[in-house]
Amino acid sequence: MPNERILVVDDEETIREIVCSMLGGAHFQTRQAANGVEALSILESGDEFDLVLSDLMMAEMDGIALLERAKELYPDMPIVMVTTVHDISVALQAIRNGAYDYLPKPFEREQLLATVRRALENRRLKRENDAYRTNLEVLVAERTQQWKTALTNLERSYDITLEALGDALDLKDAETEGHSRRVTAYTIAIARKMGLPKEEINIIARGAFLHDIGKMAIPDDILRKPGKLTEDEMAIMKEHCFRGYKIISRIPFLSEAAEIVYSHQERYDGLGYPRGLKGDEIPLGARMFSIADTLDAMTSDRPYRPAQSFQAARKEIELWSGRQFDPQIVKIFLEMPDNIWEDLRKDINGPDSPLPKL
Repeated sequence: MPNERILVVDDEETIREIVCSMLGGAHFQTRQAANGVEALSILESGDEFDLVLSDLMMAEMDGIALLERAKELYPDMPIVMVTTVHDISVALQAIRNGAYDYLPKPFEREQLLATVRRALENRRLKRENDAYRTNLEVLVAERTQQWKTALTNLERSYDITLEALGDALDLKDAETEGHSRRVTAYTIAIARKMGLPKEEINIIARGAFLHDIGKMAIPDDILRKPGKLTEDEMAIMKEHCFRGYKIISRIPFLSEAAEIVYSHQERYDGLGYPRGLKGDEIPLGARMFSIADTLDAMTSDRPYRPAQSFQAARKEIELWSGRQFDPQIVKIFLEMPDNIWEDLRKDINGPDSPLPKL
């Protein structure tokens, strides 16, 4: 049974009584207002209605003015205008201003009830649609968050796998223990200084961390040889770039990082290997990595020489700017204080330290 509340506005008391009687007979609750000012006062008091049925032509605040103010207070409440036949053009203007419909005077009971029920049904459907849309938006937001969480967990599981691969390489080549982690931290620092987006830094970091993964395929007697390598042995050693590329390029999420692995021994002047790439032909991540790699190599102990200072490494990198290294990246590197590298090195405590945070 209907129990919707309807505000009936008309400056003729007889018409108000007749309309309220018609609506009451259909079990609608009604309240009367003698003009637009009184109706607006009722609405502003917070008394809520499901529909307003208002005459257009009234002495104090006509129906159009009431329509505008009522829509400001209750945008979703339908308003039906009542007009005489010669006011049809005004009624149409009211609809353009937001009225749901209009009733021409005089009208029959069934006309009134049919118009009121259509307006209320329209309001109900709009509310259901709004609720559905809100629920759908919430559902989409929840599903999106679940997807993001799942993706984050998946990426983290990938990175844990990468850490295991890097640790396996350190066990095979103990001379460079912790090198992959340090050079990754240095490369990330340079990338951040260059203002690269996080997604690109993630790719570069993975490429840096896995740069030597191809050495897993190099025979131990060559990889661990204490003396100088022969030409044939050096040729085999140089294959590690391509071998590493082949290993990780088969993993979809590492396809871009694989290019860094492939190119990490290239030189800016084109005299590197394995492809002799030059300048911007070398992936940006590989160009940054080469600086980080030299920085770590020079500041780490080796069987044939003790570690050098970061200041000495900076001078060496500056000296080879434009030849081994990209001069623009060298310029940015030289703007970074030595304590950055010293602090990062302290944070990388060998194989038990976590992979540098991206």
